[in-house]
Amino acid sequence: QVQLVESGGGSVQPGGSLRLTCKPSGSLSTIGDMGWYRQAPGKERELVATTRRDALPTYADSVKGRFTIARDTALHTIYLYMNYMKPEDSAHYYCSAKVGSQVFWGQGTQVTVSS
Repeated sequence: QVQLVESGGGSVQPGGSLRLTCKPSGSLSTIGDMGWYRQAPGKERELVATTRRDALPTYADSVKGRFTIARDTALHTIYLYMNYMKPEDSAHYYCSAKVGSQVFWGQGTQVTVSS
């Protein structure tokens, strides 16, 4: 079992920056791919970025060049650096971790981009 706790959400003006953190606990050695997803009201949950052990990170087209996912391998902690933020980035952001074929989710953290 893996538990995930996200932090770092909040309110920011357009063009601003935030850093999200996801700290896992539990069976850390079993964690494989990790990633960030987001869900806005009335919309489906969508992939933002993923980090994999043996491959380059992947990003949604909407965040390429603005967001960066980073992983502290020793701590299994991942970060999402969000820059040049836009109102359409407003959503509840979730961290995910894959253990074999099973996916674990955190409770998420709210991000609001508004002037």
